[in-house]
Amino acid sequence: MAGKKEEDERLRETRLGGEPVFEGRLLHVYRDRVRLPDGRESTREYIRHPGASAVVLLDGEGRVLLERQWRYPLSRAFWEIPAGKLDGAEDPLVCAKRELSEETGWNAEGWKSLGFMCPGIGYSNEVIHLFLARASGAGRRHLDPGEFLDLEWMPFGDAVRMALEGGIEDSKTIAALFRAERVIATGKSR
Repeated sequence: MAGKKEEDERLRETRLGGEPVFEGRLLHVYRDRVRLPDGRESTREYIRHPGASAVVLLDGEGRVLLERQWRYPLSRAFWEIPAGKLDGAEDPLVCAKRELSEETGWNAEGWKSLGFMCPGIGYSNEVIHLFLARASGAGRRHLDPGEFLDLEWMPFGDAVRMALEGGIEDSKTIAALFRAERVIATGKSR
């Protein structure tokens, strides 16, 4: 897009200062003062997140591996693809492989990047890196303490249909399934 950089500069908010509001194990909440494009000042509250990786794992029968996991903030279980947070400056692909192995016990090959997504741009800096891979062998799961989830292989088309119809509501899973569907159909990423 021509002029995009100039347009972005017209919209820039400049940080003037800030403070931590809450420092948790995973999330860190901040409140910053900013100068708006028109020169006025305002406040921005946001969450800093280390980032994450997620995997669409397909088997030789055209099925995708999904997890069913309880999500406390919404008080119910959700269908999701395997995912987890980056450890420090960990490479996103290394994270994806580690999380897949820990949560599911599966190894994979033929890794393809599906790009990334930003699930909460109004309140968080979280970036989730999305990958597509083929299952290459099962092993043993190594769930974190306090982590409980069920695994299910589902026909890929059924999972995409569930995402379209509201049966899968997790944003990273929806984005990854739709991007994977394009790669599968065309053989090209992005």
